[in-house]
Amino acid sequence: HPYRYVGITNNIERRLNQHNLGYNKITKPYAPFKMLFSENYPDYKEARKREKFLKSGQGRKFLDSLSK
Repeated sequence: HPYRYVGITNNIERRLNQHNLGYNKITKPYAPFKMLFSENYPDYKEARKREKFLKSGQGRKFLDSLSK
């Protein structure tokens, strides 16, 4: 599997650009990134719940199913 990044932001274009420019030392070796999937949530709490799910075993299976 290629490197998959799951995260939360209030500006998706800015965040993707930051990752592709190597601003984050953890993700820098895996650049360039491309957006495969995004969702919108009304607040941080709801977005964080979804992020936790997407990082779980079931969430990873869900994301894997999107690329088939």
